[in-house]
Amino acid sequence: MGGPMVARLVAAGHDVRAVGRTAEKRSELERLGARAARDAAEAGAQADIVVLCVFTDPQVREVCMDGGLLSAMPPGSALVVHTTASPKTIDALAARADGIDVVDAAVSGGPHDIAAGRLTLFVGGADDAVQRVRPLLSCYGDPVLHVGPTGAGQKVKLVNNALFAGQVGLLAESIRLGARLGVPEPTLLSALAQGSASGRVMNLVAARGSVASFIEVAGEFVAKDVAVVRGMAEELGGDLGALDDVIDAIGAAERA
Repeated sequence: MGGPMVARLVAAGHDVRAVGRTAEKRSELERLGARAARDAAEAGAQADIVVLCVFTDPQVREVCMDGGLLSAMPPGSALVVHTTASPKTIDALAARADGIDVVDAAVSGGPHDIAAGRLTLFVGGADDAVQRVRPLLSCYGDPVLHVGPTGAGQKVKLVNNALFAGQVGLLAESIRLGARLGVPEPTLLSALAQGSASGRVMNLVAARGSVASFIEVAGEFVAKDVAVVRGMAEELGGDLGALDDVIDAIGAAERA
């Protein structure tokens, strides 16, 4: 995700300093036109806006707090968090970010969407902070959706991914029904994609050729976000309701 973002930001004329953890990655960043930094604190020390796109919630905390990013950023700067994380983590960052705007901008899409400038962004933050970072986000994001105060972007993304996982689970159950009826999975996927059951999940799975193949590629990412949203639901004294059952069908598809 980071490489296409850097390329789009450089192409738009921004002065970009990005973290490369190895000599090879640093050389790659320099080929893209960015200045390479060895760690996040170095990258953020003189930045107006810092964009963070790591994989997990613990990594967000590690980079921002333990890794010293927040303490290295100058007053008046802004931190944009693209990682799908717990809203509590975003709240913790905002509480620690003295004089720094924290904007959570959870993403929906992949590297190809970034390269095309059409990454969907669910953005949470104060109005003035979001307006400040919007021109930068628009270099690779469209639409850039301001969905509420700080943390709201994460909440919308988590609901989005719970629903996405549920749709994958429903499709997995449908494929099993087709198998019992004697309809091969490739035939069923090809036909359903043309019917009233079609949709983005159907198209993504059909492009991979099977539910199992799609889960092999995307399952880790979906499972990570589902674990977060399940944890949030438990903290509120509930669960995901009907979504829980259909999401569990993904695990059955993996084992099949």
